[in-house]
Amino acid sequence: MPEYTTLSRTTGATVLTLVAMACAAGLADALRRRRGRMRERTREHERTREHLEAAPRHTPHGTPVIPRQQRTGPQVEAVRLTPAERDAFAVLVRRLSEGN
Repeated sequence: MPEYTTLSRTTGATVLTLVAMACAAGLADALRRRRGRMRERTREHERTREHLEAAPRHTPHGTPVIPRQQRTGPQVEAVRLTPAERDAFAVLVRRLSEGN
């Protein structure tokens, strides 16, 4: 063993390498399990969707109903404007609609 390589330095490097390998193995296992759970959820969702799509929906009068769409966009936001801001916005819209 070279002079600059001590037993504690070699042992520390070995322990650090083993810890890094254990962390990598644990992370790989966690990702593999998560991917399996996601696949199960997807399959369950597809089975539920197929079941719902297979069964026709009807109103109480017997006419078919379009299925409700799922909301996927951002939440709706609202901002309260002062009367002066509303007037300024109306002027801006008017100018834009006139083509100026």
